[in-house]
Amino acid sequence: MAVTKAHKEFYAVDFGDGWETPAGYPDGIQQKILAGSLDEAARLGSRTRLLRFQPGVFTTEPFVHEHWEEVYLVSGDLTVGNDANGLGGEPFQANTYACRPPGAPHGPFKSNGGCVLFEIHYFDPA
Repeated sequence: MAVTKAHKEFYAVDFGDGWETPAGYPDGIQQKILAGSLDEAARLGSRTRLLRFQPGVFTTEPFVHEHWEEVYLVSGDLTVGNDANGLGGEPFQANTYACRPPGAPHGPFKSNGGCVLFEIHYFDPA
Protein backbone atom coordinates (compact mmCIF):
# COMPACT_ATOMS: atom_id res chain seq x y z
CA MET A 1 0.00 0.00 0.00
CA ALA A 2 1.43 3.35 -1.01
CA VAL A 3 1.70 6.31 1.34
CA THR A 4 -0.11 9.33 -0.05
CA LYS A 5 0.27 12.98 0.88
CA ALA A 6 -0.74 16.13 -0.95
CA HIS A 7 1.87 17.65 -3.23
CA LYS A 8 3.10 20.84 -1.55
CA GLU A 9 5.85 23.12 -2.79
CA PHE A 10 7.75 25.47 -0.51
CA TYR A 11 5.52 27.79 1.46
CA ALA A 12 5.90 29.87 4.61
CA VAL A 13 4.90 27.97 7.75
CA ASP A 14 2.77 30.16 10.02
CA PHE A 15 4.10 29.69 13.57
CA GLY A 16 1.35 31.91 14.99
CA ASP A 17 -1.71 29.90 13.93
CA GLY A 18 -2.96 26.35 13.39
CA TRP A 19 -1.59 24.73 16.56
CA GLU A 20 -3.61 22.30 18.68
CA THR A 21 -2.98 20.16 21.74
CA PRO A 22 -2.93 16.48 20.69
CA ALA A 23 -5.31 14.13 22.53
CA GLY A 24 -3.70 12.82 25.71
CA TYR A 25 -1.01 15.53 25.88
CA PRO A 26 -0.82 18.16 28.63
CA ASP A 27 -1.54 21.82 27.96
CA GLY A 28 1.61 23.52 26.74
CA ILE A 29 2.42 20.87 24.12
CA GLN A 30 0.97 21.60 20.68
CA GLN A 31 1.16 20.13 17.21
CA LYS A 32 0.89 21.67 13.77
CA ILE A 33 0.19 19.14 11.00
CA LEU A 34 2.24 19.96 7.89
CA ALA A 35 1.15 17.08 5.63
CA GLY A 36 -0.79 13.84 5.62
CA SER A 37 -2.80 12.09 8.28
CA LEU A 38 -2.48 9.03 10.47
CA ASP A 39 -5.30 6.59 11.19
CA GLU A 40 -3.96 4.72 14.20
CA ALA A 41 -7.01 2.45 14.53
CA ALA A 42 -6.71 1.24 10.91
CA ARG A 43 -2.88 1.39 11.02
CA LEU A 44 -2.79 3.50 7.87
CA GLY A 45 -1.23 6.73 6.73
CA SER A 46 1.69 9.01 7.21
CA ARG A 47 1.86 12.34 9.00
CA THR A 48 4.47 15.09 9.14
CA ARG A 49 4.10 17.55 11.99
CA LEU A 50 5.78 20.11 14.17
CA LEU A 51 5.46 19.55 17.91
CA ARG A 52 6.32 22.31 20.35
CA PHE A 53 6.74 22.36 24.10
CA GLN A 54 6.32 25.53 26.11
CA PRO A 55 9.07 26.13 28.72
CA GLY A 56 8.73 23.91 31.80
CA VAL A 57 6.12 21.55 30.34
CA PHE A 58 6.53 17.80 30.83
CA THR A 59 4.75 14.51 30.30
CA THR A 60 4.49 11.93 33.07
CA GLU A 61 4.25 8.53 31.31
CA PRO A 62 6.18 6.85 28.49
CA PHE A 63 4.56 6.76 25.06
CA VAL A 64 4.12 3.54 23.05
CA HIS A 65 2.50 3.47 19.61
CA GLU A 66 2.23 1.11 16.66
CA HIS A 67 3.72 3.41 14.01
CA TRP A 68 7.25 4.44 13.14
CA GLU A 69 8.37 7.80 14.47
CA GLU A 70 11.29 9.93 13.31
CA VAL A 71 12.03 13.01 15.40
CA TYR A 72 14.45 15.89 14.79
CA LEU A 73 14.94 18.46 17.57
CA VAL A 74 14.92 21.71 15.58
CA SER A 75 15.38 24.19 18.42
CA GLY A 76 15.51 24.36 22.19
CA ASP A 77 16.04 21.56 24.69
CA LEU A 78 14.34 18.23 25.31
CA THR A 79 14.88 15.89 28.25
CA VAL A 80 13.98 12.21 27.83
CA GLY A 81 13.15 9.92 30.72
CA ASN A 82 12.07 12.33 33.46
CA ASP A 83 9.93 11.06 36.32
CA ALA A 84 6.26 11.89 37.02
CA ASN A 85 7.36 15.12 38.74
CA GLY A 86 9.44 16.27 35.76
CA LEU A 87 12.77 15.47 37.45
CA GLY A 88 15.77 13.63 36.02
CA GLY A 89 16.21 12.24 32.54
CA GLU A 90 18.78 12.74 29.78
CA PRO A 91 18.94 16.23 28.21
CA PHE A 92 19.34 16.84 24.47
CA GLN A 93 19.89 20.03 22.50
CA ALA A 94 18.94 21.13 18.98
CA ASN A 95 20.25 19.14 16.00
CA THR A 96 19.64 15.73 17.56
CA TYR A 97 17.57 12.93 16.01
CA ALA A 98 15.69 9.78 17.01
CA CYS A 99 14.11 6.97 14.96
CA ARG A 100 11.71 4.71 16.87
CA PRO A 101 10.15 1.50 15.58
CA PRO A 102 6.57 0.48 16.41
CA GLY A 103 6.12 -0.67 20.00
CA ALA A 104 9.22 1.09 21.40
CA PRO A 105 8.53 2.83 24.74
CA HIS A 106 9.91 6.39 24.84
CA GLY A 107 9.68 9.32 27.23
CA PRO A 108 8.41 10.84 29.38
CA PHE A 109 9.60 14.18 28.02
CA LYS A 110 10.17 17.68 29.32
CA SER A 111 11.60 20.93 28.05
CA ASN A 112 13.13 23.49 30.38
CA GLY A 113 13.33 26.35 27.89
CA GLY A 114 10.84 25.15 25.28
CA CYS A 115 11.50 23.36 22.00
CA VAL A 116 10.27 22.61 18.49
CA LEU A 117 10.41 19.08 17.07
CA PHE A 118 9.97 18.00 13.44
CA GLU A 119 8.29 14.57 13.36
CA ILE A 120 7.35 12.01 10.70
CA HIS A 121 4.95 9.20 11.68
CA TYR A 122 4.09 6.25 9.41
CA PHE A 123 3.06 2.60 9.31
CA ASP A 124 4.96 -0.12 7.48
CA PRO A 125 3.34 -0.72 4.09
CA ALA A 126 1.37 -3.98 3.95
